[in-house]
Amino acid sequence: MFRLSRYFSLLSLALIAGASALLLLYYRHNAMEQLLALEQSRAAEFTQVFENSLWTEFKPLVDAARPGDTPEILRQRAAASGLHGALARMARGTTVLKVKIYTPAGMTVFSTDPGQIGEDKSDNPGFMGAMAGRTTGALTHRNQFDAFEGSLSERDIIFAYVPIHAPSSGETRIAGVFEIYQDVTSFVQQAERQMAWVSATVLAVLAALYLAQFLVVHHAQTILRSQAEALHEANEDLDRRVQERTQALVHEISERRLAQQQLNHLAHHDPLTGLPNRTLFRERLTRQLLELDTADQTQLAVLFIDLDRFKDVNDTLGHPVGDALLINVTRRLQASMGPGDLLARLGGDEFICLLGGLNGVPQAEATAQRLLALFQQPFTVDDNRLHLSASIGISLAPADGMDVDVLVRQADAAMYQAKALGRNRHHFYTAEMTTQARERIQLEGRLRSAIGAGELSLHFQAKVDIHSGQLTGAEALLRWHCAELGEVPPARFIPVAEETGYIEELGAWALNETCRQLAAWDVAGLRVPVLSINLSVKQLERGNFPALLQACLLRWGVVAQRIEIEITESVVLVLQDAFSRLAELQAIGVRLALDDFGTGYSSLSYLNRLPVQVLKIDRSFISGIGVKRSDESIVQAMVDIARSLDLVSVAEGVETEAQLAFLRRLGCAEVQGYLFGKPMPPGDFQARWQAPA
Repeated sequence: MFRLSRYFSLLSLALIAGASALLLLYYRHNAMEQLLALEQSRAAEFTQVFENSLWTEFKPLVDAARPGDTPEILRQRAAASGLHGALARMARGTTVLKVKIYTPAGMTVFSTDPGQIGEDKSDNPGFMGAMAGRTTGALTHRNQFDAFEGSLSERDIIFAYVPIHAPSSGETRIAGVFEIYQDVTSFVQQAERQMAWVSATVLAVLAALYLAQFLVVHHAQTILRSQAEALHEANEDLDRRVQERTQALVHEISERRLAQQQLNHLAHHDPLTGLPNRTLFRERLTRQLLELDTADQTQLAVLFIDLDRFKDVNDTLGHPVGDALLINVTRRLQASMGPGDLLARLGGDEFICLLGGLNGVPQAEATAQRLLALFQQPFTVDDNRLHLSASIGISLAPADGMDVDVLVRQADAAMYQAKALGRNRHHFYTAEMTTQARERIQLEGRLRSAIGAGELSLHFQAKVDIHSGQLTGAEALLRWHCAELGEVPPARFIPVAEETGYIEELGAWALNETCRQLAAWDVAGLRVPVLSINLSVKQLERGNFPALLQACLLRWGVVAQRIEIEITESVVLVLQDAFSRLAELQAIGVRLALDDFGTGYSSLSYLNRLPVQVLKIDRSFISGIGVKRSDESIVQAMVDIARSLDLVSVAEGVETEAQLAFLRRLGCAEVQGYLFGKPMPPGDFQARWQAPA
């Protein structure tokens, strides 16, 4: 056992002894310093007395001194001055033992010890300090010392160098240096006696402290010894318990191994469907790419599978039904997989399939067609018969690359191409898709900075009364002139804005600019009865568009009836609560127009319920006037429908007088097209339609 008492006693004794020695040395040094300072002060006072009393006696000695004077000449002058006797009388009964006087050049012109007259002290540090205006000195012990009253032995002496100033002269110049030796033996002895008492007291206190600490430590060691014995007994008991616990740990380790296996499975598999996840798919694809033997022309195929309109299932029937549908889809896809194929779920409604050992494109295409055929039969979930389709993108290795991320990205791009071509089909990756993807990314990046860069503007196309030709309104059309890409048509950037969600910011900017322009034309004297603006489904989905509309109307002081919101038929098909959303806009007071009527899912059942006031006939039918009898019949039917529902009919894309005459005979209310002007900037529109002053 560690001998705490022994080591502590030795260490404490050493530390206390060291601390005592340092403390006593400091105390002695401080006492001597105080004594030296006191005696230097007394020396300065004695020098002042000397200056005041004997200035006339020693000044001739200092003034008469010349560099060539011999010590004998200087002694004669000193003897003749009578200073020795005067100083002896002044020093009688004091501690002053010796006095010396130096010229500013360091020559000793007087000393109570005549043998020292004539010495050169110019390089003495004490003398140089006094010439600099400081009183300097030191404490020393002399075994033998010659003083006024004879030779003294075993004396403690303080000598001090004091600068001399001529009394009552008003000069600051130092006239010489006064060196004085004082006997401080009694003071030193007294300090030594005090030092002895202090040392004894300190040692006694520290010894008592040491003893108290030793007793505490000794008691602590006794406690530790008893605790060590108790700990030894506890260790023996612990060893027994460890042995008992070892058996339980064997079973616990087995359970942990099983849990680790389950964790590894969860880390590499989708928790909903049990399919491999993205991580496991990447590992498997990486391994197969390394093992791919291009010499025998074998290939790998990556099939990116995305369910079409799966979001509608979640939105209408709820996520539990959607999850159950995903499980059913997984079972059907797995049943169609080959022994060497891998089906994984990436997340949401996205699956990915790895086909290995292919001999060419036809084999991958046959697999994709087989998978698409699985969706021809409906899925049954909770008594719901759900019809679903899928879009599949295919990339091949090594033809399309040998990198995992590249192959997955290319299959994803091919899948989007399949969706763009109408869904429920497959499509192989082509290099053009990568170019299109880069262009799309570039377009998206530039579009997000278009408003801040001031690249967006509104052009306006007039709507006129078909009979009078008077201006009845105008449609605001968004234009983008990109500094990097040039003129970008709306058909190119509007879909990108809708898919990325940026359409909300674009729509808000266009709405505010439309209201601002209408107010500006009113101030300029151009009366445009109604300005119409297109509204995206994405804007209406957000739910805050009515508040945004009211804020813009209030900001620019525009009456609600002078703003017309154009919507398409897709609003009814996509937006679940389309009728209630449109009713909110109607309550504000704006006009609603159904744009591109006849090009989508046109139904009289919902047309009769929509709170619209205007029906716009698409330009695709107008262009067929005089060309296709079927188009003319459709236009006539639309005009009749509008009249029967008390809606204003507006024909878009009117470019010829023949088209205008036909529409006039049908009773169409308003027309819009190049025949009355192309979309033009605000200034050109104002110049075209403002009446002369």
